[in-house]
Amino acid sequence: MHKQALRTALGLAAVAGLTMTGAAAANADETTRHEGHGRTITVFNLDELNDSGAHGVGVVKLEGNEAEVRVYAFGVLEDQPHAQHFHIGGAGQCPTGDDDADGDGIISTAEGIPAYGAVGTSLTTTGDTSPASALAVDRFPTADHGMVRYDRTLTLSDDAADELRSGNAVLVVHGIDPNGSGSYDGDAPSSLDPSLPLEATAPAACGDQTVVVGGGSGLGLGLGLGIGIDLGFGRS
Repeated sequence: MHKQALRTALGLAAVAGLTMTGAAAANADETTRHEGHGRTITVFNLDELNDSGAHGVGVVKLEGNEAEVRVYAFGVLEDQPHAQHFHIGGAGQCPTGDDDADGDGIISTAEGIPAYGAVGTSLTTTGDTSPASALAVDRFPTADHGMVRYDRTLTLSDDAADELRSGNAVLVVHGIDPNGSGSYDGDAPSSLDPSLPLEATAPAACGDQTVVVGGGSGLGLGLGLGIGIDLGFGRS
């Protein structure tokens, strides 16, 4: 299956798994949505940056400031931690090669900020999820067999929730291996923390939003499917 079609299928499956069950729930959601803080479901199709080969999908169900977040990223550096964030306050889009301001062939996190904005939420596995944890390497998921699978419910800041609801957030997964060493190394320092190599913090995959329910979608689908699909990646 073509990567784009696969990501779309996975995104729709995850959307189905995040929706509420029953007509009563759908009707209640419709009422709260008109108050501006009801359920918003959004999909991020992750495409590679920096020739990483990474791709995947992220799905978020947002109600008020509570977000159920699922991220599936494939083709990332195996057995290494991968920082991942919702970026907010930028143009709501992923950077391109034109954003490589210093011409070194790598779009650094800092060079991508005009496109995707600053860190709004750190998608850590435990503990704090604020921008203060943007480089909490020990609390980001490790890519077993080159795959990140992330599933966590967390509370967003008002700014992050508003950006997600409006469709202006961007999902970024970091960590690349341009020299093929199998680890984060190299002489170039990170644009965020010179004690870290550039490879550890440069973006590997990026996806802007498609809001499919509520928020800025204008669709108001009220799916209420209750399918509860478990994608089951990485299982034998």
